[in-house]
Amino acid sequence: MISVEEALAACLALTKPLPPEDVALAEAVGRVLVKPVEARRDQPPFASSAMDGYALIGDDAKPGARFTVLGEAAAGHAWGGTVEPGQTVRIFTGAPVPAGATRVVIQEDVARDGDRITLTDSLGDGANIRATGGDFRIGDRIDAPRVLRPADIALAASMNLPTLPVARKPVVALIATGDELVQPGETPRADQIVASNSYGLKAMAEQAGAEARLLPIARDTVASLETVLGLATDADLIVTIGGASVGDHDLVGQVALGQGLERSFYKVALRPGKPLMAGRMGSAALLGLPGNPVSSMVCGHIFMIPMIRAFLGLGAAPVPREQAELVVDLPANGPREHYMRATLGQGTRLPGIRPAESQDSALLRVLAGSDALLIRPAGQGPLSAGTVVDILRL
Repeated sequence: MISVEEALAACLALTKPLPPEDVALAEAVGRVLVKPVEARRDQPPFASSAMDGYALIGDDAKPGARFTVLGEAAAGHAWGGTVEPGQTVRIFTGAPVPAGATRVVIQEDVARDGDRITLTDSLGDGANIRATGGDFRIGDRIDAPRVLRPADIALAASMNLPTLPVARKPVVALIATGDELVQPGETPRADQIVASNSYGLKAMAEQAGAEARLLPIARDTVASLETVLGLATDADLIVTIGGASVGDHDLVGQVALGQGLERSFYKVALRPGKPLMAGRMGSAALLGLPGNPVSSMVCGHIFMIPMIRAFLGLGAAPVPREQAELVVDLPANGPREHYMRATLGQGTRLPGIRPAESQDSALLRVLAGSDALLIRPAGQGPLSAGTVVDILRL
């Protein structure tokens, strides 16, 4: 067996950033920007009013001063003249400030009578003008790589960028294996169960930014496995679920090797998830996950998500860890690195973490009720409440 760290390094070595593609701005949220983009205009592109009020020469703005109203400026409708001493233009938020004007007096500080205004004694002292380029200038950049958030999309739109260069979504082909499986909604025999791992892993892969495809369930025969693996030849990452152990019906490794798999490793000092393998098959990376529901989901967090992020150009690195403090005592850990399902709550300095009472790798309900995985290094001794530990948030 190899360590989790060694296994992850081998998995990441099977990946490389995918080529970029241009997508419409309206479709870019959640995608990974792969190279910096630059603003094509200043924002705002002109000095604009920050308030509704009256544009005039700032030096003339004194309590009691009177001005003649020449016209009106609104957003999208500039006033084309020049403001002279004793003159003003009615202006609304977002409108271009007329030539000659250096200040906008807010409407609450003005008394108007026909085409004349008088500044009141409560006159404020702000200019209320947004300078040209106050937000950004032509050539200012949105840096990459980055996962594009709604705020990034709004910024790119204001920079007048109709498309963005993003990483192609890695195609992840998910293959559940086993004679015991049926699809959700079907009627299982008494000796069958409903396939769950592939649906959870599909959701996980899509949340990480991949295009996930559910392939037909591969039965425990060489012919069935060969057929379903043949459907995944265009994938960037093939994820098999189950059948990677050493039992008489565990054929995934055997069939994959027969189809040209260059295996990187088999078996990891990990709990849950010892029967894990990875390698290269043609142009795709292959990740063989264990069949127990929790084992496959935990291994998806540890290995599949970092591989997807590496394909997206977000770096070849583990999922970031955080820290929490134990709220209970724990006995010594065994010889494998243990990822314990746990819930988070209030701690004294950090979030408090409490492992679930049962860590059985078949209990999806426990996983669904967990906030994090508490990481126990292999061979770690007993821990007391209050000890700071590493966690992965779920």
